[in-house]
Amino acid sequence: MFTLSCASAWVPGTSCEKIKAAGKLGFKAIEILKPFDTSPAEIAETIQSTGVAISAINVDSADEKTREMLAWTHGLVWSDTVDYYKRAVEETLENARKIGTKIVVTTAGNERFDVPRQVQHDNTVKALQAVAGMFESAGVTLVLEPLNVIVNHKGHYLVLSKEGFEMVNEVGSKSVKLLYDVYHQQISEGNLIDTITANIGPIGHIHLGDVPGRAEPGTGEINYPNVFKAIDKTGYSGYAALECKRTVDAEIATKRVFEMLP
Repeated sequence: MFTLSCASAWVPGTSCEKIKAAGKLGFKAIEILKPFDTSPAEIAETIQSTGVAISAINVDSADEKTREMLAWTHGLVWSDTVDYYKRAVEETLENARKIGTKIVVTTAGNERFDVPRQVQHDNTVKALQAVAGMFESAGVTLVLEPLNVIVNHKGHYLVLSKEGFEMVNEVGSKSVKLLYDVYHQQISEGNLIDTITANIGPIGHIHLGDVPGRAEPGTGEINYPNVFKAIDKTGYSGYAALECKRTVDAEIATKRVFEMLP
């Protein structure tokens, strides 16, 4: 059975306060993609005392130039990003080690119009290959996230899961997988259950949100009880993280989502 992870936006406060609040709601994990408002040591202490893990963090860096190179306005679709990417991964893996997080999220960047899409595809694969060994050594999984461009992320390069799976397969590392975001893929391509079922091997992390509105499961058109049942049937035992807003009190939203689980 997969582990449901609380959305960071569902609870207030610092990273440590969010972790404690998620535990009180009954979650075993919370998605805080950038837990840098508190020292890793303090976060680790809170994780230890509550038993609530941070399910994933983003590739990030404290260096301004490195962050600029990894921003969506540049990103992995550019070949000159690789060295900066390696440095950011080193920092990120050190933070992941300190707080015990085993999933790190990455994106490709915005689409370019000065070179063909195949060049951008290849640049992204090469960047992932350049850091794959670092993740293998650390025992951490890097997950590449496709994003929708219809509602939220106009101009982003990687949109469809099919190309994402192709990239992951080309990288050829057990430590580089896809982040399948149910919200984004419902908007971009639909066919959620068949896609998840057929590709569960290279899926390393799952994000949840309903369509339209990107609120909690049960507020839109996605049949989440069936989606959850299909995910569970595959044997997936990783995190399914709520990456969405809520429309009601956290306690009520949490209860409703947990009631949908198989």
